[in-house]
Amino acid sequence: MVHNPFDLSGKVAIVTGASRGLGQYFGRALAKAGADLVITSRNIDALQDFKAEIEALGRKAFPVALDVRDYDSIQRMVTLTIEAYGKIDILINNAGCNIRKPALEITWEDWNTVLDTNLRGSFFVAQGVAREMIPQKYGRIINIGSVTSVFGYAGITPYCASRGGVKQMTMSLADDWGIYGITVNCLAPGWFKTDQNKILYEDREWVTYICDRIPLKRPGEPGDLEGTVVFLASDASAYLTGQTILVDGGISTGATRATSKKPQ
Repeated sequence: MVHNPFDLSGKVAIVTGASRGLGQYFGRALAKAGADLVITSRNIDALQDFKAEIEALGRKAFPVALDVRDYDSIQRMVTLTIEAYGKIDILINNAGCNIRKPALEITWEDWNTVLDTNLRGSFFVAQGVAREMIPQKYGRIINIGSVTSVFGYAGITPYCASRGGVKQMTMSLADDWGIYGITVNCLAPGWFKTDQNKILYEDREWVTYICDRIPLKRPGEPGDLEGTVVFLASDASAYLTGQTILVDGGISTGATRATSKKPQ
């Protein structure tokens, strides 16, 4: 039988922030490739429909309550995963939040909420999982960034700071843990419609503007992330670590068009 390096059969993957949006996109892709899942959310009841969906694909899905701003909650999630499956092969470090305000209106609390969730939370989830991966000399950690890992946008300064930090953190952890057979990469989506940003998509002028800046001329769709997340989670990416992979339709090229005019 020919070995398929993209096959995730027998692998256990944690997907944080799996109650909606990108977390569910990632979870579906891994399950279709053969992985069993641990799915997390602050509200465990919000995971029940997604659990049923994954089980309908013939895979296991174990819901766990997780607040990435709470160190004890992170440790409990890791412990419950090991009790349920005995190992952790893959982490999709996806849980995050955003607060949209002009920079002069950002409060101390706003900054802490976003950075503690997106950056500090991602680090300590990765740390907790890596403690279980190191003895097995294998692991795939995929930190979820954003096009804002390399670009800055007005009105979301804490978010941009956190996602830039995730990119830098990814490179540091890759260097730290490569000796143990653990790869650490950052998957950075571009403009995908999610609950966090759906209000933007109600503005047709904004949609026209943003699509004009994307070389492929459209926002991302769920299937656009599947190949990349499976690649990074699988043996196909065994020699890839410390990298940020932008799945953004090309907007990070910085392309503009003569007809482009940002809506006021």
